[in-house]
Amino acid sequence: MIIFVNVNFINNDCNIVNSGKLNMELDLKMLNEAILNESKDATVRFYNWSPKCISLGKNQPFEDFYNDLGIDIVRRPTGGRALLHDKELTYCFVSPVKKGQSVIESYKDISDALILGFKKLGIELEYSSVRSKNLRYCMNISCGADVSYKGRKLIGSAQFRSRGYLLQHGSILYDLDFELVEKIFKQKVEKNSIVTLNEINEKLTQGAIIDALKSSFKEKFQTS
Repeated sequence: MIIFVNVNFINNDCNIVNSGKLNMELDLKMLNEAILNESKDATVRFYNWSPKCISLGKNQPFEDFYNDLGIDIVRRPTGGRALLHDKELTYCFVSPVKKGQSVIESYKDISDALILGFKKLGIELEYSSVRSKNLRYCMNISCGADVSYKGRKLIGSAQFRSRGYLLQHGSILYDLDFELVEKIFKQKVEKNSIVTLNEINEKLTQGAIIDALKSSFKEKFQTS
């Protein structure tokens, strides 16, 4: 079974907007409750961020990202590089780990659901090609199971496992302030390797995207 939490709409748009600190607390609460209850279900939450926030991978030092831009900083439970959360839709997926399933296999299961959801919206996505450069910004890097549009990364995800359960969350870009990202990360952003939904179809509403993703996650995980 799959459960969707905190998905509410106002005028066909999602109104789940929290600070970075609260969003990470809610994600961990989902995971800890699943572990405590020995849940056999998958749980999905969609949300936004306000104010904009930098999230760091679990092993990154805060000192590397102190800035004078007045942007919040929070630590994720998942690994990977730092990411600016601003104009995006974020998903959090929690479920028991299938017996013998590797991190990359479970990652691809979730990516399959994302690809199917956007196909319902007329957008053909694919797995990213592997890029492993020494870059500080998460969207400039791909593990090969991330999701791209015509070779440009659209969705970046990361996973964490604890006591037989996984938590994966990912960032689906609506738009990106390249100048701000370059100020934060002090590296040039590879614009030709990243794409946003506004470039693909700026008329898509957040409500339509979440509806499509809810449907695809049900198809992928309801009986699996």
